[in-house]
Amino acid sequence: MKNSQEEINNTSCENTSCEHQQPTLNNQKKPTCKKPPQPGAAQGNCPFEGAMVAIGPITDAAHLVHGPASCTRNPWGSRGSLSSGSKLYQIGFTTDLSEKDIIFGGEKKLYQSIIDIANRYNPAAIFVYATCVTALIGDDIERICKAVKSQINIPVIYINAPGFIGSKNLGNRIGGDALLEYVIGTGTPEFTTPFDINIIGDYNVAGEIWNVLPLFNSLGIRVLSKITGDATYEEISYAHRAKLNVVICSNVSLKIAHKMQEIYGIPYIEESFYGIENINRCLRNVAGQLGKMLGESLAARYLQERTEWLIAKKTAALDITLAPYRSRLEGKRIVLYSGGVKSWSIILAAKDLGMEVVAASDRKNTADEKVKIKQLLGQEGIVLSKGSPKALLQVLKDTNADILVAGASNQYTALKARIPFLDINHERHHAYAGYDGMVEMARELYEALYSPVWSQVRKPAPWEQKISDLA
Repeated sequence: MKNSQEEINNTSCENTSCEHQQPTLNNQKKPTCKKPPQPGAAQGNCPFEGAMVAIGPITDAAHLVHGPASCTRNPWGSRGSLSSGSKLYQIGFTTDLSEKDIIFGGEKKLYQSIIDIANRYNPAAIFVYATCVTALIGDDIERICKAVKSQINIPVIYINAPGFIGSKNLGNRIGGDALLEYVIGTGTPEFTTPFDINIIGDYNVAGEIWNVLPLFNSLGIRVLSKITGDATYEEISYAHRAKLNVVICSNVSLKIAHKMQEIYGIPYIEESFYGIENINRCLRNVAGQLGKMLGESLAARYLQERTEWLIAKKTAALDITLAPYRSRLEGKRIVLYSGGVKSWSIILAAKDLGMEVVAASDRKNTADEKVKIKQLLGQEGIVLSKGSPKALLQVLKDTNADILVAGASNQYTALKARIPFLDINHERHHAYAGYDGMVEMARELYEALYSPVWSQVRKPAPWEQKISDLA
């Protein structure tokens, strides 16, 4: 899968509703997309890591990194995608290129590595990832993958996303393109139903998809394919037989849905699993879309009624469970620094708990999502386009925030500000999706805010107290 500069530019902003995709107005030249970051620049991870985030959760596939061992260690295990089946995806495979390989080429080593993986592990597929080093030395990875595929009778798929070509989101989309080109449409399920859907853009971080699947099962809706959290290679291969795509993360997954609609005629909707309002809307919209396809049938009417019954039952039980947390969390102020769907979903989830998000990031969001974030924050809310530690500390001080909700790399900023911190990104170990996830989020927020350590941390140091007494 070779990426020309034109293909990279198209992948960077195609179907993402970015400002550069708007039509030309008043005969003015259409603005071009921003140039990719320069090699070596701090750009918030790289395409290689983005591709592994998108494809790595496929549980029964082997993921081979063609490059130095350090490239493998970078993204491996940093994203808490869980599996209910095979654990093969957790093994880090690398060709471990040496200086000699860089000088004379690493194609022979790659060829032998693929053969060894196939013989020892018999994976459902092998994904081979290019890195900066192997792209720069010119290894023909695609030729090797094609050559070895016929010998081992296992799909060998080349992912051309070296780190110097752009951003992490670009790598997400390159990974999605590879699934569209080489995987989706190659398999057939044992049977299909009128209630088959795909979930696209959820990676089962901390097991979040397991909070959602029982809800659909109770409605008689089958999740045919998960792309790619807790997914097998086979289920992705027959994703084209679903009746509806449910897109969770628009910025990185919308292109897959667009292409599947174009090629296979599968409609899609964009939803979120975070917060009571969002999950209620998601269930209603999924049932509504499937009902439209069924027409004025008894099955469609029953699906709608069952959905409303489930929502009423779950929200009533949730109100009782959340009551003690809401009484302690009400009025607390949050600074939210995350990206993608969480940027706006957590704002609504916080409101469900009586909390207020006073500042939020619009990183890695589509233009539509940025508008939504601004609307949800209100006039006094602060939109953070950049979040350096210095800027975050200033915002925390200006807003008199009670807690910082962000990725793990920002926890030290919260410590400097002497306020609680909650990890919301992919390193977390708690699932916040669905109704059960709301209870978990409330519990984690409560424990963070009311930990006794903060009353100790905020006290003056003993020597400072003595000095003030003397004064």
